[in-house]
Amino acid sequence: MGMYSFVYTPSMLDRDGPVPIYKQVADEIRQQIESGELKPGEPVPSEAKLEEDYNIARTTARRVARELREQGVAYTIQGEGTFVGPEGSPRLPRKVPLYQRIAAEIAARIQRGEIPPNRAIPGEKVMMQQYGVAKVTVRQAVAHLREQGWVFTVPYRGTYVSGLDKWPSDERS
Repeated sequence: MGMYSFVYTPSMLDRDGPVPIYKQVADEIRQQIESGELKPGEPVPSEAKLEEDYNIARTTARRVARELREQGVAYTIQGEGTFVGPEGSPRLPRKVPLYQRIAAEIAARIQRGEIPPNRAIPGEKVMMQQYGVAKVTVRQAVAHLREQGWVFTVPYRGTYVSGLDKWPSDERS
């Protein structure tokens, strides 16, 4: 425990009190919204981030998002995340959808030779943890890589890097 052990710790949760943990976390995020620290259209911290920041289970983190939705201060878009504001409010443009950013990162690793042809890319569970995203987002990323020609999937075996001849034509050196 260094001097800074509490820098990233959000206010201490009362784990033994009568108020459920998810409600305490949701209240804290609602305060950030009301204070303007989190602005309309901005993403609410992801389940993975809540899990890490508050040392809570994924199911608890999921209930936080549900609680914020029920209070009408946030809304969720499948595969993209939960955002500040009432349902249907405009959200700040995310430059690139999350699944495309993940796909681009893996494509870059392939290009650098970190994952050579005929070798498996990380599996769904690994990517879900690494990027803190839902399975649907990982699947979109892999489908995107497949469409571009970076990878091919073998049922029940995994997804592998394609041969150089299959890569997007502008990426072949």
